[in-house]
Amino acid sequence: MDNLRKTIILVDDNISNLTIGKNVLRDKYNVFTVSSGEKLFKMLEKITPNFIMLDIEMPEMDGYAVIRELKKNPQTAPIPVIFLTARNDSNSELEGLSLGAVDYISKPFSPPLLLKRIELHSLIESQKRELKDYNDNLQEMVEKKTEDVLILQNAVLQTMAELVECRDDNTGGHIERTRYYLHVLVNAMAEQNLYPEQVSAWIKDKFFFTSVQLHDVGKISISDNILKKQGSLTPEEFDEMKSHTTFGADIIEKIKRRVKETAFLDYAKIFALTHHEKWNGTGYPAGLAGENIPLQGRLMAIGDVYDALISERPYKMPMSHNRAVSIIKEGSGTHFDPQLVEVFLSVADRFEQIALLSQQIIDGNATHEEYANLDKLLQTTVLAPPKKPAQEQTAEESESAKPVDQ
Repeated sequence: MDNLRKTIILVDDNISNLTIGKNVLRDKYNVFTVSSGEKLFKMLEKITPNFIMLDIEMPEMDGYAVIRELKKNPQTAPIPVIFLTARNDSNSELEGLSLGAVDYISKPFSPPLLLKRIELHSLIESQKRELKDYNDNLQEMVEKKTEDVLILQNAVLQTMAELVECRDDNTGGHIERTRYYLHVLVNAMAEQNLYPEQVSAWIKDKFFFTSVQLHDVGKISISDNILKKQGSLTPEEFDEMKSHTTFGADIIEKIKRRVKETAFLDYAKIFALTHHEKWNGTGYPAGLAGENIPLQGRLMAIGDVYDALISERPYKMPMSHNRAVSIIKEGSGTHFDPQLVEVFLSVADRFEQIALLSQQIIDGNATHEEYANLDKLLQTTVLAPPKKPAQEQTAEESESAKPVDQ
């Protein structure tokens, strides 16, 4: 509790009342006296008291007018005001308290009673400050705990994603790259004011982009013979590969039943289930078409296919960035949402930078810390030129091998 002497300003147009009040209070408090509301406001420009003791009946500006002005100003509104008045009717007291006064003391006052009332209000104010400090500290603790939980959740997601990639070693870095691709696309949508309500909610939500990492979690269910096959899949094998979407959604649903916070799992389930749907309805698993495909799935389709096209696989050489961009452009209105393809084309160069930096990390020429700060890095760092693929495939050649969008 604060043991420093508190400061009180007495406001009364009667000099005798000011003198009596100051004599009663001076042994325990620092007391300033003023004879009008106007002089009070001038004094408040220099000091901030712990209490204001305010007479009601004053010329020019009465106590009610003074407290109204005090409460309008954020700087003076918190200062406790105690009315001192010769009025003893309940209506006057009610009006004063309704305007924000903390107490109403009738004159002539008893010095011991006045001191005790101020002592009581000092205790209340001290407890209020202590409670505010406690709440502020508690809020900091909650924010720190929330941050720790977010870090833990992200670590769990990354571990699960890495587990998938360890089994499917042909797609190293794919899950992390697609998360960055989605970030770029969503930011571009915000700049272009597309789906503003939904996009704004995604950007504000700390879980949205981390949930992208679970889009391929269903591949845990796919046999190594298919994941690591050196060549084209048979129709039966491709059917099994396609089941990773529904199996991934089932895994996420089981996790949801065991936890209270499901926001990021709701996002993750949509990514897992719908990222292989196609705009014209020929995708899987549900054959959804057009805007019946969730917006998240339509976005993920672009990031997922782009990364598959530029990546080396046992059944194909990597395509160049320009060729991958051309294929996605050609797929506008069939494979991809035409509006989102336009967004992609406006930021395609950033996709290339993400892919280049990922390759530099794989080659040992860049650090994961640089990757973690990718948004800032892309503004300041000149990345190495892309490696020219040994062979450039056409879309038809690629599709005749293992499906690009598996």
